[in-house]
Amino acid sequence: MISINNLNVTFGGFTLFDKINLHISPKERVALVGKNGAGKSTLLKIIFRIESPTSGSVSVKQGITMGYLPQQMEHSRERSVIAEALTAFSLFYELKRELASLTELMAVREDYHSKGYNALLQKINDLNDRIRIFGSDNPEGSAERTLKGLGFKPDELNRPTSTFSEGWNMRIELAKILLRKPDLLLLDEPTNHLDIESIQWLENYLESYPGALLLISHDRRFLDNVTNRTLDLMLGKIYDYKVPFSRYQGLREELINQKKAAYINQQKMIEKTEEFIEKFRYKPTKSNQVQSRIKQLENIERIELEPEDKSTLSVKFPAAPRSGDVVIKASGLKKQYGNKIVFDNLNLVVRRGEKVALAGRNGEGKSTFIKIVAGELPQSSGVLETGHNVSLGYYAQNQDELLNNEDTVYDTLDNIATGDVRTRIRDILGAFLFRGDDIDKRVSVLSGGERSRLAMAMLILKPHNLLLFDEPTNHMDIRSKDVLKQALKSYGGTVVIVSHDRDFLDGLVDKVYEFRQGKVIEHLGGVGEFLLKLKREQSYTNDSCNGPEIQLHQESGFISGEDSYKQQKERERVEKRKRSAIRRCEEEIERTETQIKEMEKRFSDSSDHSPELYSQFETLKSELEKKYREWEKLHI
Repeated sequence: MISINNLNVTFGGFTLFDKINLHISPKERVALVGKNGAGKSTLLKIIFRIESPTSGSVSVKQGITMGYLPQQMEHSRERSVIAEALTAFSLFYELKRELASLTELMAVREDYHSKGYNALLQKINDLNDRIRIFGSDNPEGSAERTLKGLGFKPDELNRPTSTFSEGWNMRIELAKILLRKPDLLLLDEPTNHLDIESIQWLENYLESYPGALLLISHDRRFLDNVTNRTLDLMLGKIYDYKVPFSRYQGLREELINQKKAAYINQQKMIEKTEEFIEKFRYKPTKSNQVQSRIKQLENIERIELEPEDKSTLSVKFPAAPRSGDVVIKASGLKKQYGNKIVFDNLNLVVRRGEKVALAGRNGEGKSTFIKIVAGELPQSSGVLETGHNVSLGYYAQNQDELLNNEDTVYDTLDNIATGDVRTRIRDILGAFLFRGDDIDKRVSVLSGGERSRLAMAMLILKPHNLLLFDEPTNHMDIRSKDVLKQALKSYGGTVVIVSHDRDFLDGLVDKVYEFRQGKVIEHLGGVGEFLLKLKREQSYTNDSCNGPEIQLHQESGFISGEDSYKQQKERERVEKRKRSAIRRCEEEIERTETQIKEMEKRFSDSSDHSPELYSQFETLKSELEKKYREWEKLHI
């Protein structure tokens, strides 16, 4: 499907790719990994033909369609969310119009045995095949399901895209790419702007995706769940492992060790052979043996060891001064912007030494709460207290954007360092991979990953006993994330962290606060236990698509007292049942669509066109339409 041959990319005197060769077949699930700066994003751009290599070629099979999601892109600001998503179906609508026109033309023709009639019939069949690729005659339903899976609420679908952040607009772009169903998906860090629930939805979607996938991600668990082949870009070369990411890591280490052992043995053999040649070179009685050894050395295939890329973060947080037992206490905390209530009546306590994760869909108030604790935002009402002797260090989600572009790397730390730590600035920068001339670079020329590392280094300058992190791993490669995770595990202070990286949080945090619909729910235990509870809650016990009949109560005005509490709890139960019913219905729709695709493939791959098979096919299509109608009713 895609073939890359002897690909070279050079910038000035630097070689990014050195004679890379690669083939991607239909339906393959491929992870592209490597350190930041290894060239992963560049390779996707070259495949998508928006950048050109220095030499070499990329061959794409004729007719292959590709969808590309970069890390940053321009977004439309003119339409509503649903209208923008539906632009993904422009080709679908065009094909439907063309099919309708040809069908009308065919209806008035009677030259059934002519070449023109047969050509028209073939064109109609081709159009039907192309339409079938979209898998649905209900674009609106497909778009709504996809947007909902990516985190949009039903009442947000008609809002202008201009009212959403860049992260939410990236979700719309991802939805459009998925809805187009290209033969090859090229996704560059698709989970960066997604919360845990949306990542899980995307995983489920990609598991059954009929096309091929080439994916860049620093989320180990996401890679393991959606890919089965790993390409490692390292020092200009590409190494191909036909296994998922976790197995690749062990296999790579094993192969490197085997190659090292073989190299050592070969070097010993070469050394002994050269000694023999040198010792007996001028002895006539040994001339035949000497010549034999010389030919042996000339013909040997010498093992070469690729230079290893061992650079990674080396983070160790300073010892935490002792704080009081209660580090953070929120009582009746409320935050709202105008009429928008982010959260209300938030009550929580974080104690000394706890490592706590804040989870929930984007926009539910996790970052807002962190900013209130850090003193970056005021609360609307309620009380937020930090405990005795608390020294707070804060890493904001946009921390890298707050750096002064005119400063050098060294100056960034030197400007805020005090006391003896100023003598250790070079060592601290070295631990964050800024070495040699790197420390004299201006911040303006740093990559996103470099800026994030520099912002993280600023936290090391002072001993803190409370660390607040808002998405600290967004620009980190997997090895660097592992180092940061181990540093935080051994850190003696308190940690509150917002992150959507399940693997990073697993084994690090011992409590999860879930932000949902303006409330905060405490979950004791790690992120694994939290995700299991979430999955159980989302499952629906009834096997039918919409389950028990759901009664919706519409009320107006204000209610108070005991009736208010009971009615509120009843509304919450109804909403919970409704959400579960919608999820169940969507699962049924996905299963039925998969069955229809399998039968369509069966029609095209075999001669079995029996009436019974067609009957089953039509029954499935009827069931799918019924499920679409049920799904629409649930959203009324």
